[in-house]
Amino acid sequence: MKMRSQAMQLKKKLEAISHSEEKDGVKVVVNGAQEVIKLEIDGVDRKDVVELINKAYKEIQKEAAKKMMEEGGGLSGLLGGMG
Repeated sequence: MKMRSQAMQLKKKLEAISHSEEKDGVKVVVNGAQEVIKLEIDGVDRKDVVELINKAYKEIQKEAAKKMMEEGGGLSGLLGGMG
């Protein structure tokens, strides 16, 4: 439970960090949790695109975590023999 609490605290800290970039009428703001929090195109807030981008990121993160678990299971024997 302690690790979960620490992870949640870290996530909140990362969400509080933000960075923005702007070029040719497009402005994007991301946070330290790698979420797009704002996207403006020619001054128009595009929340619909932000939601779509973040949904895509969440799905690929799930797939990547699944793949790492699958691949990691095959490597545990190798890593165990190194100590």
